[in-house]
Amino acid sequence: MRYQFKFRPYQRRFLRSLTTNHGIWDVREGIILRLTDESGKVGWGEIAPISWFGSETLEQALDFCRQLPREITDQIIFSIPDELPACQFGFESAQEWGSEFFSMPNAPCPMPHAQSFSGLLPSGEVALNQWKMLWQQGYRTFKWKIGVDAIADELKIFESLIHTLPAFTKLRLDANGGLSYEEANLWLRTCDNLKANGELPLEIEFIEQPLPVEQFQGMLELSTSYETAIALDESVATLGQLAACHQQGWRGIFVIKPGIVGSPSRLRKFCHQHQIDTVFSSVFETAIARLAALQLAAELSRNNRAIGFGIDHFFEQEETWFQTLWNDL
Repeated sequence: MRYQFKFRPYQRRFLRSLTTNHGIWDVREGIILRLTDESGKVGWGEIAPISWFGSETLEQALDFCRQLPREITDQIIFSIPDELPACQFGFESAQEWGSEFFSMPNAPCPMPHAQSFSGLLPSGEVALNQWKMLWQQGYRTFKWKIGVDAIADELKIFESLIHTLPAFTKLRLDANGGLSYEEANLWLRTCDNLKANGELPLEIEFIEQPLPVEQFQGMLELSTSYETAIALDESVATLGQLAACHQQGWRGIFVIKPGIVGSPSRLRKFCHQHQIDTVFSSVFETAIARLAALQLAAELSRNNRAIGFGIDHFFEQEETWFQTLWNDL
């Protein structure tokens, strides 16, 4: 199949800067793709890289798009190198765009109910009030960023948070690889003690990526030492990393960010083959990539875990952003 190819870069400013162990993030930048096949059918895709998370840089993605001819083929799409995982996802998503998707990317997104989503809380004390808005919207699973401030301060906030959240809430703690081995032990021990206490009416579902990527063996050891589960995130950012961790013995939870993991077709094959325990998560993409990512989550999710796409409250909602982007540039 041959396609007429066009692309547009975009920028979306966060309403409030996103603070993680990787630093402060103010603007989400990416690329919207349009493929038109020989019958005139249009497919949309999105390249939304996060270079510090393991994908290519935005500039590398732009360079790749600029060097492509105006007419491309399936062969070109499926030969995108593994060093460009966000490009692999964007182009394959556009190529797969079919009748199950809406004709325009800003049409209502077929979202699951908010209870199926994990709502992202900001780091620090702000989380103590932020959860209320998300709870009113229907969220019952929350993710809180840790490993950002001094551990003593975060443990105090955590103590307040767990006694503030309503009963039967699920809470995920995301360190973004920002803890030392000793700090990870302290967090896991704290969570285990709360669980053993039996008085806590909410569930600490898991701690996400407690140690840096290069300390895989440490996380493997921790995963067998505590009742509280550990999920890998940065360690499995791309398909190559995901396969390597599985090969080295990881049988815990894998957090998959479809927007940067790489080829959707190869991801499907891996998940079907190995039946891994997955949590699908956002890369702060627009509705275009989210549609494709949610399709994959619906196909491949197991164990009824909430998916990490509760991020709309981080952006202004602009219903005309897509037309403005495509018509004005």
